[in-house]
Amino acid sequence: MTTSVTKPGLRPANPNFSSGPSAKRPGWSPEALREAALGRSHRARIGKDKLALAIDLTREVLRVPADYRIGIVPASDTGAVEMALWSLLGHRGVDMLAWESFGEGWVTDVAKQLQLQDCRIFKAGYGLLPDLSQVDFDRDVVFTWNGTTSGVRVPNADFIPAGRAGLTICDATSAAFAQDLDFDKLDVVTFSWQKVLGGEGAHGMLILSPRAVERLETYKPAWPLPKIFRLTKGGKLIEGIFKGETINTPSMLCVEDYLDALKWARSIGGLDGMRKRADANFAVIDRFVADSSWLGHLAVEPRTRSNTSVCLSIVDPEIRALSDDGQAAFAKGLVTLLDKEGVAYDIGSYRDAPPGLRIWTGATVETSDLEALMPWLDWAFAHEKASLRSAA
Repeated sequence: MTTSVTKPGLRPANPNFSSGPSAKRPGWSPEALREAALGRSHRARIGKDKLALAIDLTREVLRVPADYRIGIVPASDTGAVEMALWSLLGHRGVDMLAWESFGEGWVTDVAKQLQLQDCRIFKAGYGLLPDLSQVDFDRDVVFTWNGTTSGVRVPNADFIPAGRAGLTICDATSAAFAQDLDFDKLDVVTFSWQKVLGGEGAHGMLILSPRAVERLETYKPAWPLPKIFRLTKGGKLIEGIFKGETINTPSMLCVEDYLDALKWARSIGGLDGMRKRADANFAVIDRFVADSSWLGHLAVEPRTRSNTSVCLSIVDPEIRALSDDGQAAFAKGLVTLLDKEGVAYDIGSYRDAPPGLRIWTGATVETSDLEALMPWLDWAFAHEKASLRSAA
């Protein structure tokens, strides 16, 4: 594809391409929050009813099995994952999988904070998956389904055996509502509202299989648990957590926003409709990259490429010949220019990832906005490359 210094005439109607908090659903306005239970206790009937409805709609849209528990917990996806790690691990050996920043964070939690001795770590660089055939599912296994900062996902759950002895703990925060999660293969699933549904931050979702509940009720970790991590009392699951009786005080404004997003998801066909929108959005970028001489996918294998958090590398030989700092500066200049033009906000790669672009393509993003953005990428690249040559 040839680049042009001519500024495109068409702009995205919504330039919000951040990977979380992500774009609000199409047509959203503050009017959607008019029925929020503001100034009311979350323990009052109105608060409990709304929290319970959020759980019920989550089960419906995500197709969560009836015997799985769903709870709303504090501290976003991070809180949900750490609650699971601190409460469940230590019963048997654990295999940790990491191929991006958040997976690396869970490795740090388990190996350096919990200091589990029987801990095996399988890592892969950005753009790749580790060798999943090496994983032992007689042990507990912790992994991210979709690497938000690398754009690499597991293509399916076929690598997980049905007859496993250990638990599978899955951080699914940028996969839930856009990819098919095989709950029969997953014992713990976590996500946050601010990803595919474009919700607000600070709240996490924790989904537990019957096997995970059994572990909670029969195993007591060797370390103390802070209040916000405690899921059992007297050796029994605190069932209220999974009926809307949250551990800490949730924002009823954020709850109302989550309900609005769930109702919208249901209105467009539920999980199938959400996945279809994300796939269509990814396809726009995938076609652009296929024709581009300067941009490539960070994810090496096509079947592992995320349909929500699309991570891209600048592959132009002249830019690749720059030092690491030079490449990072070029990518930052490109991102800054697009931001200044008001056509794309927050599309720089994650701070720990290789320099490049990260464009969110979840279901709340309109395909037409991504189509409008693509020519701007070429324009910005040509502009920054010309500036680089002028400075040389």
